[in-house]
Amino acid sequence: MRKPTTADAELLLRLYELRRESELRRARKWFLAEFQPAGWEAIGATYLSHSDEDRWFRMTISYWEMVATLVNRGVLHAELFFDHTGEDIVTWKKCEPWIAGVRAAVRPAFLFQFERLVRAHEAYRARVNAAFIAARAAGRRAARSGTTGTKRRAGRARRAGAR
Repeated sequence: MRKPTTADAELLLRLYELRRESELRRARKWFLAEFQPAGWEAIGATYLSHSDEDRWFRMTISYWEMVATLVNRGVLHAELFFDHTGEDIVTWKKCEPWIAGVRAAVRPAFLFQFERLVRAHEAYRARVNAAFIAARAAGRRAARSGTTGTKRRAGRARRAGAR
């Protein structure tokens, strides 16, 4: 994977600024804290009604689909994005119960980019967490033995040279 660039950092900061915009902040808060649909049927009944809840619903999902498209297409460095947030995962979990219904009713690829982003983010987290746990365990083993990896290698080299 390519290294993140200054342009990636600037885009990430711009997306963060968008998240801080008052209406999008209100929409995201509503989506995560209050939005509790039983399924697509409940959402579909007010979809495109232009009520506050409908606007907040569409604003939240379209923000995340836009971000996902930028990451999935390589416009924004994926790991740089993954390292700084988890809201995409939490938001997607709120979508999972009704996504099949909307895909059947509206279009099969509804929020496809968003789903793809979250799957990649979850896989990245699993790799990072596993590497972190392994490194921490190795550090603890080294601390218990009183040596670091460098000291162990130097000791092995000295012993090998003495033979």
